[in-house]
Amino acid sequence: MRNVTLSADDHMIELGRQTAQNRNTTLNQTFRDWLKDYVRQESQGAAIDEIYRNLSHIDLSGTKLSREE
Repeated sequence: MRNVTLSADDHMIELGRQTAQNRNTTLNQTFRDWLKDYVRQESQGAAIDEIYRNLSHIDLSGTKLSREE
């Protein structure tokens, strides 16, 4: 695991530590969880974009689809 140095306002760091402590965790673990969620959301967004690109050639204009279709 690599270390990353971040800069933030002293007051915000203290509030973050207090909030993490109230949740029985650490600010470091909270950041790792946030980073994992952030990357997952970006990956999901890229996957959705890929689906749209793959379907973009389909022209359904003027086509009436049934509910089953």
